Amino acid sequence: MPAPEKPPPEGPVQGLGYAKPVKDHSYLRLSEDGAATERAPIAEEVPVAFVYAGRPHVVMLSTPLDLEDFAVGFTISEEICGGAAEIGAIDVVRHSRGIELQIAIPAGAAERLSARTRALAGRTGCGICGVEAIDDAVRAPRAVRSSLAIDAAALWRAEEALDARQPYNRATRTVHAAAWATAAGELQVVREDVGRHNALDKVIGALARAGTDPSGGFFLVTSRASFELVQKSAVAGVPLLAAVSRPTSLAIRLADAAGITLAGLLRSRSANIYTHPERVRFGAPLP
Repeated sequence: MPAPEKPPPEGPVQGLGYAKPVKDHSYLRLSEDGAATERAPIAEEVPVAFVYAGRPHVVMLSTPLDLEDFAVGFTISEEICGGAAEIGAIDVVRHSRGIELQIAIPAGAAERLSARTRALAGRTGCGICGVEAIDDAVRAPRAVRSSLAIDAAALWRAEEALDARQPYNRATRTVHAAAWATAAGELQVVREDVGRHNALDKVIGALARAGTDPSGGFFLVTSRASFELVQKSAVAGVPLLAAVSRPTSLAIRLADAAGITLAGLLRSRSANIYTHPERVRFGAPLP
């Protein structure tokens, strides 16, 4: 079963008392009519440190929301562990200026991670900050072998439903979303974050924690389709990635090599299919 959706929290996130995902801030509004003090909701952004087996690995700037999903999804998409079953306890610990995710992993995984000798300090949703070698940054994607075929109408259905599932972006207009939809285009899991990579990691983590096989559906992201998102989709075994903006050329090359169908400019019942168009059937109307 897909991970259960939950309403936006009313109080402190994760019970930490650290920060809400969205906070009201005052600002000075300038216009031709003069200046006025106003207030509006602003997306929160905090440092989130990933600590594996007691050893710091990376610091990402993230929205303090769905952090357990983030911990599991990042651990899987970065290929630190092969799945949720290999991940032990996750402790979300408050610090004075950030949040620490203390993640238990098997000794073998900890040794492999230590051998990477990476000490990353990521900007918002940064996929490769701090990587020391080009081969580490642009990993050869896993091959995705799937017989999945969807109607174009499934793409339209998922895109049209996504805005209503983004409460924090509606409030701030600064937050990305990632979603997993069934082959029929029904949104099952939606996660938000200031970083597009973080949002997709949260979706991957939510699916893994629920024991849901994502290969029978597709990912949808409210951003450009970057090569990192293609890599994460390949690790998750998802055969189709759709984005509301255009892809980069590297994303197209990696998607083609991985066997992933890459769709871009998915808006208002239209889209560009850049790779493996055979998975998308055209002409079927919405019911």
